[in-house]
Amino acid sequence: MKCFAIGPMNASSQHAIGRAARKELDAAISEIGRLLGADVDSPGGDSLVLTSGGSESNNLALRGIGDANAPLVVSTIEHPSVLAVASSMHAQGREVRVLPVSDRGVVDIPSAKKLISQLPKPGLVSVMSANNETGVIQPIQSLAEICRRLEVPLHVDATQTIGKLPFNFETSGIAAVTFTTHKFHGPAGIGGLMLRAGLSLRPMLLGGEQQFGKRPGTEAVPLVVGMAKALGIAIEAQSQVATRLQRLRDGMETELAATIPDIIIHGKGEDRLPGTSYFSLPQVDRQAMLMALDLAGLACSSGSACASGSSRPSHVLEAMRVPENAINSAIRLGMSKFSTEEDIRQAIDTICRQHLRLRKFSMVEKSE
Repeated sequence: MKCFAIGPMNASSQHAIGRAARKELDAAISEIGRLLGADVDSPGGDSLVLTSGGSESNNLALRGIGDANAPLVVSTIEHPSVLAVASSMHAQGREVRVLPVSDRGVVDIPSAKKLISQLPKPGLVSVMSANNETGVIQPIQSLAEICRRLEVPLHVDATQTIGKLPFNFETSGIAAVTFTTHKFHGPAGIGGLMLRAGLSLRPMLLGGEQQFGKRPGTEAVPLVVGMAKALGIAIEAQSQVATRLQRLRDGMETELAATIPDIIIHGKGEDRLPGTSYFSLPQVDRQAMLMALDLAGLACSSGSACASGSSRPSHVLEAMRVPENAINSAIRLGMSKFSTEEDIRQAIDTICRQHLRLRKFSMVEKSE
């Protein structure tokens, strides 16, 4: 609030207000680096490129890191901001290779090792840390070791895990990592792309010298300060929040399964984000269920929030080879640190009640 109260702040200006803005900006960037285990303070060290959010950071990483003429490697379950860029590059003539996943939504490491080892050497490998739909955590450490041995840069879209799970950039072996502030309850409209020391980046935007030309444009100082503050709060409470959310999530899934025996919980049995649950309710249409839940006051989705305006089935579940009837009845529910026991109890009751009503309606339609 302090930064917003001051008014417009341009950290590139040389006057007193500009110098004060630069001081606030540099302090916030230094704190973010410290919290993420990155050395952003040493000359020639790691660098944080400030962006408008995760989608821009992913676009910047895929278009700007590594040999643009060498193959790009992504997984089949990436966020639309990765897959759309890969598709665009492929249409322009760049070779794009795709990593498969198991039926539980985990990137297949043997296949990845074989594919990345093939010639020509990839210019970049990009795999998310945890899937935004299923919540399944990916084997990033194994991928980082493969990429390090083959000297291929690895970019990780960590928007789902930073602030929620432990992360240290120094020891991760990752070349670049995407994150966005609203995922850990900070201000929307600000994100970052952390780059390993020595890693070059081709900018997408031109016309300014801010951020050493990597991402020109006047920095939003209050948003960056908010990013640092929110990240610190999230990391301080990370362990307790994760434990509580996993208990709530597991309890909800157990109760739903007791009432709806044919429920399918996607990614069950794998390590998942503690507050994410993605399940199918066979014989009930997902769009009808979403509308019913929304009218009942429960906010859910049927996949990525960035694709919520599309009725296309989940590409993640398709990659996991989930049967069509399960894909067409899939519902995603997310919890946050603000979720309460009562919230989850109401969610369980609402889902069970609306599922019973819609299933009866579906049975009547079929009998006619």
